[in-house]
Amino acid sequence: MKKIVFILTILLTVFNVSGQTVYSGFIDKYPIELVTDISNGGPVKAIYGVYSYSGQDDPIIIDGVLQKGKAIFYEKDKNYKNRALLSFENFDTHSASLEGTWTDLRKNRKLKISLAKSFDINYGDSVEWTDREILQSAALDNQYFKLLVSKVKGRFYPSVTGVKIFEKKTDKLLQKILVESESLSLDNISVGDYNFDGIKEFSVFENFYAGPNTSRIYFLFDTAKNTYFRSDFAGVSLTFDDKQKNIFELNQCCGGRQYTTATYKVVNNKMVLIEQHCYIWSEEKKKMIERKMQDCE
Repeated sequence: MKKIVFILTILLTVFNVSGQTVYSGFIDKYPIELVTDISNGGPVKAIYGVYSYSGQDDPIIIDGVLQKGKAIFYEKDKNYKNRALLSFENFDTHSASLEGTWTDLRKNRKLKISLAKSFDINYGDSVEWTDREILQSAALDNQYFKLLVSKVKGRFYPSVTGVKIFEKKTDKLLQKILVESESLSLDNISVGDYNFDGIKEFSVFENFYAGPNTSRIYFLFDTAKNTYFRSDFAGVSLTFDDKQKNIFELNQCCGGRQYTTATYKVVNNKMVLIEQHCYIWSEEKKKMIERKMQDCE
């Protein structure tokens, strides 16, 4: 089954946002970096963000709503319960600065937030800029990521040009990798043990295709060189089974009336096909029927 590239501008119009804004500043006396992402919705806008404390560098995910100029973000604990609230009475991404309050919801302790805007991820055919860094929501135990995003004239939306990997607590740049892919804002990077060697690695969102299909670029860790390298892993909507140590692929088509599955094992950091199947909807039987693989091509 062929991958049909979905027009990304439609997706961005539906899901993405008026843009991301990067800030630096303080919660009380503690230096932080904050990235916000605001939806294009109606009078009540969904807002999403990531922030981290300098010297710790663990990304903290926040989300909430923006209504009548007031933004309220909630910070979750490990059980996904609200543990803190970040509120801004006059939230305006055009402003050079933001003032707000961080509140510990358990102790009702309040701290002042003072932020200065670093830059916007702005759009438009005539706009051009290079390698702006966006903190990512995913991180490894001792490393965190920043996405490099660039915007060329003649293309309305920006695209990913690379990834920077930093050491937590020291902010030391460990590696810079060039990547070409579409942008998912704060969630381009995911982490996982992709070759089942017991070491967590990372992947970068690549593209949307027809229906729910997506692809990612997978990076594995070279223990001899202590660096990450781009793997040959490829496929649509891959999932990784840590127990069976298999990779599963699901490629859907035609409004759910046709799909293929494939199962792979990993040998010497290569995906090796174990089995694959084709399923097509039968109007007569009113269910999906397995067919020959060539019928799904």
